[in-house]
Amino acid sequence: MQYPPTELVTNDKGQVYHLGLSPEHVAEKVILVGDQDRVHLVASFFSETEHQSQHREFICATGTYKGKRISVLSTGIGTDNIDIALNELDALFNIDLENRCDREVLTALDIVRIGTCGILQPEIPVHSYILSSHAFGLDNVAHFYQITFSDEEKLLNTSLRKHVSLPNEIQTYAVQASESLTNRMASERTYAGITVTSSGFYGPQGRQLRLKNRTVGLNEGLQSFRHDGLSVVNFEMESSALFAMGQSLGHNCTTICLGIANRPNLEFSRGYQAEMLKLIEYVLDRI
Repeated sequence: MQYPPTELVTNDKGQVYHLGLSPEHVAEKVILVGDQDRVHLVASFFSETEHQSQHREFICATGTYKGKRISVLSTGIGTDNIDIALNELDALFNIDLENRCDREVLTALDIVRIGTCGILQPEIPVHSYILSSHAFGLDNVAHFYQITFSDEEKLLNTSLRKHVSLPNEIQTYAVQASESLTNRMASERTYAGITVTSSGFYGPQGRQLRLKNRTVGLNEGLQSFRHDGLSVVNFEMESSALFAMGQSLGHNCTTICLGIANRPNLEFSRGYQAEMLKLIEYVLDRI
C-alpha cells in the first residue's frame, strides 16, 4: 500500500508533519513527557546530545545515557496529541517516508511516559511513583481505530463501567500497559494499578468550579473499585490512547507518574522539581 500525501503528511524536508523529525533523529527507546520544559530536564542527564529540535509543542532531544541511545519528546496535554505523536513516531520507524509504503521489517519501540498525576487512594503519599498497569479511557481516541481488546480488558471495562456513575454518552475502554516494560519500571518504590485517562482536567476528573458537572461522586466510585487484585490509583490525561495505539502498532508502552496531588486528602504538592528529577533518573536507569 502506498500512502497518499493527504494521509501520510510530510513537510518540505520529507519529515513527519507535526513532530518535524526524520528517522535518524529518534532512538528506539523513547520517553514521552507532556511538559516542554521536562525535555530539557531529561536531556540534562545525557552524557552526549546528538539531536535537538522543536516544532510547535513537540520538542525532541536524542542522546546517550549510560551507553543507551534514548530520545525524549514532549507531546503537550491530552490523548489528541498522543494520537499525533504515536502515529508519527511509528511512521518514522515503520513506513518508508520517501516511497510512502510500509517497511518489510517492523521495529518495536520502548515508550515510557513520564508525567504528573492526581492520586485516588488516600494511603498513597504525594510524590509517590504511580505505575500504570492498565488505563481506563474516558476519551474516544481508541474508538476511531480497529483495535482488538482482550477478553480481560473488556471485562475490566465492563466492571469499572458498572461500578462508577458516568454519563451514558461517554464510551469507555480499558487497556493493559506492556507487561514487560511495566515490570522493568516496577520496584518497592512504585504503586501500581489502574490509571484513569480523562479528556479534561476539571469536569472529566470530578472537579467542579462555576460550571456544574455531571460526574458527582466519580472519584469516590473509582476509589472504592476493586477487580482481580487491582485498584484505581490515579487520574491523568494520556495513557489510554498511548497503550491502545501503541499495543496495536506493536510497541511496548507504559506510564509512570509523579503523584503531585492526593485527591481524597485534598493535598497538593508544594514543589516537586527535585522529586521529578529523581523520577527521571529512575526511568532512565530502567528503560
